[in-house]
Amino acid sequence: MPPLETDAELHLVMYPFLAFGHINPFIQLARKLSAHPGIRITFITTTGTLHRITHLLSDSPAVSVHSIQLPHVDGLPPGIETTADATLAMAELLKRAVDLTQPQVTELLTLLRPHAIIYEFNHQWVPSIARPLGVKPIFFSIFSSFTNAYLVVPSRRSCSGDTSKPPPGFPATSSLSSVPKYQANDFAYIFKSFDGMPCVYDRVVSCIDASDAIIIKSCMEMESPYINYLESEFKKPILTFPAVPEPAIGDLESHWEEWLERFPEDSSVILCSFGSEAFLDDYSIKQLLLGLEMTGLPFIVVLNFTKSGGHDEQTLKKKLPEGFAERVKGRGIVHTGWVRQQQLLRHRKVGLFVTHAGFSSLLEGIVYGCRLVMLPQRGDQFLNASLFAGDLGVGVVVERDEENGTFTKEGVRDAVNKMIMMGNEMHAREKERKLKEFLMNKEVQGMFMVNFVKKLRELLVPGVNN
Repeated sequence: MPPLETDAELHLVMYPFLAFGHINPFIQLARKLSAHPGIRITFITTTGTLHRITHLLSDSPAVSVHSIQLPHVDGLPPGIETTADATLAMAELLKRAVDLTQPQVTELLTLLRPHAIIYEFNHQWVPSIARPLGVKPIFFSIFSSFTNAYLVVPSRRSCSGDTSKPPPGFPATSSLSSVPKYQANDFAYIFKSFDGMPCVYDRVVSCIDASDAIIIKSCMEMESPYINYLESEFKKPILTFPAVPEPAIGDLESHWEEWLERFPEDSSVILCSFGSEAFLDDYSIKQLLLGLEMTGLPFIVVLNFTKSGGHDEQTLKKKLPEGFAERVKGRGIVHTGWVRQQQLLRHRKVGLFVTHAGFSSLLEGIVYGCRLVMLPQRGDQFLNASLFAGDLGVGVVVERDEENGTFTKEGVRDAVNKMIMMGNEMHAREKERKLKEFLMNKEVQGMFMVNFVKKLRELLVPGVNN
């Protein structure tokens, strides 16, 4: 591969894990990078996700999508190519299938000879095939710096599997000094090996150790103590970019628009949504719905279910509390399936967002001026909620039983009421306003990517400063 000149084309390959919560940040980064002159990207995915990803990148001519075949693994049904379609057991088999794509990725890198490949946690074998070809491996974590700092730093090894407290050296300025038992139990998953495969922790640390740099979708303005801690732990350069949601495209469907316009007060409607891969059990659904009913406010609840749980309206009706539909008729909607979340959040009648605390959803809520009530369900969502409610002072978290993580209808009601009260406090609203202004400042966000591209070129061509 010839040396890269400052004005020469930069060719990057991207290969995310097969989960849309992972694919979407890669798409966002690809779109942002390809908008800069002289950057070309090849995006690797499998045939089963090709159409959707190609569609999402259709307005980015500098990005080409290359499909590979997902190898067969015993126990993984044909057609299961993302975690959205998989059970938990199948998701583990999906990791094995992705491991088996190594020969195809090697062949592609040999053919393309890009300057770098951007990969993530399931691809710990990427550096070993990239380096001999002169391709620099760059690890992309789709999780917050807070999450990475708490769970996957090398210092975590000295904690004997105890994830209830931060690892040694964790920033003393953090609002988090410990987590409840139910969260620590959930975090234990990253140290669990399935059928002899590497656990998530080993995969992540191996990926980062063998990389030339780390990309994190955050920035010093939001997470400086944790970014600095990660740099000290891994001794790697960190490239950051805040993954600000791109503007919502298209209008809200007329039936939603008409329903929202029935309510006279702006910011009076609650939107409750948990993303495409966070599923509540029947007890939690009932407590959530009854809690929202107790607020007396109008609300929209979006619920999704596992494939085995069903998606039809009859299934949904069976999960509603007795008499609930009649009691909230006219002011409450429970919907299953896809919705235009951003369009709903930006509607002037929607003012409060009950969310699972996925990082992208939290930023969407802030950008569209909605107050946050966080009800995290697993993994990084717990830590995102701690970051926003604690360090950033934005939003509240629904109280739960510290042993088993259950919550009550009263807990949901109280969190909503607390957030409404905080909305009347100047100090709380000022924090929300400043964060929104920072995220919405196009000049500032544009400079983030300019600096990102500059650092990327310097990494690929040491000594070059352009």
